[in-house]
Amino acid sequence: MGSHYCHLNMHERRKLSEWLEVKMPIAEIADCLGHDRSRIYRDIKRNRYTDDELPELKSYYALNAQEMYEKRRAIHRKMVVHPDLKAAIKDRLKAGWSPEQIAGRMRLERHPIRVSHETIYRFAYSKDGRDEQFYRHLPEHRRRRRPRGYRRHNRTHIFDVQSLSRRPERISERAEFGH
Repeated sequence: MGSHYCHLNMHERRKLSEWLEVKMPIAEIADCLGHDRSRIYRDIKRNRYTDDELPELKSYYALNAQEMYEKRRAIHRKMVVHPDLKAAIKDRLKAGWSPEQIAGRMRLERHPIRVSHETIYRFAYSKDGRDEQFYRHLPEHRRRRRPRGYRRHNRTHIFDVQSLSRRPERISERAEFGH
């Protein structure tokens, strides 16, 4: 499998639920579904049903798991469901606002439907956002977002550093232009 994380579908979740019920080992389930073990563990962990009042019901249920997955997917869907909201955000981006400024202003004005800056970025880099080339309106329009740690400390690095104590004596005299 590639490094790209693809989610289980409803059919696979039904099978997973049934096999967990009969205590089938995760390794075997992963083989049968054609996924890595880690993907199966991740789906169980993220989409397991828990109820503090009825702990005996704590388990993995396919329908419930699918619903939890879809709710998480809906995070940046706000901008798909509300085209007027998306248009307003796009206009502000075109006017030079950053996603942080847009989200901050929405909070300040207590908009009935508001999104976080993270949602704006997430939409811009989602399939829908890329199809519309929404990322082009971001302050630094990149087709992909840089990985987290990549943003800092690249600019301060000077290669091939020469010590001032080793510079030629005549430079100290400042006789020529450029010294």
